[in-house]
Amino acid sequence: MTITMYGITTCDTVKKARVWLESHDVPYRFHDYRAEGIESARLNGWVGKVGWEKLLNKGSTTFRELLEKEKEALDEKKAKALMLAKPTMIKRPVLEVGDRILVGFKPEAYEEAVK
Repeated sequence: MTITMYGITTCDTVKKARVWLESHDVPYRFHDYRAEGIESARLNGWVGKVGWEKLLNKGSTTFRELLEKEKEALDEKKAKALMLAKPTMIKRPVLEVGDRILVGFKPEAYEEAVK
């Protein structure tokens, strides 16, 4: 089973999730949004599985710094365009475990996913 974690290295939640995976001897690949970006097809797949509302981090500094007109009338198309342009607006971490997607870090969800 292939496991990939998506996020940014400076995120505290990503750090906690990485420590959890490593302390449980779970091999994974880390994909840094800042360095590698995110492909449109991958983001579309995530949105199809969990919805754009769950993926868009409205609490992120990047989102809060947007102009009000950029935040107005958010829908799937606009949210995806924002996340592709500035991937740091995607909630972190996103963990791909096979064909399953976990958004955020909850130890009990990770435990269940990596069995």
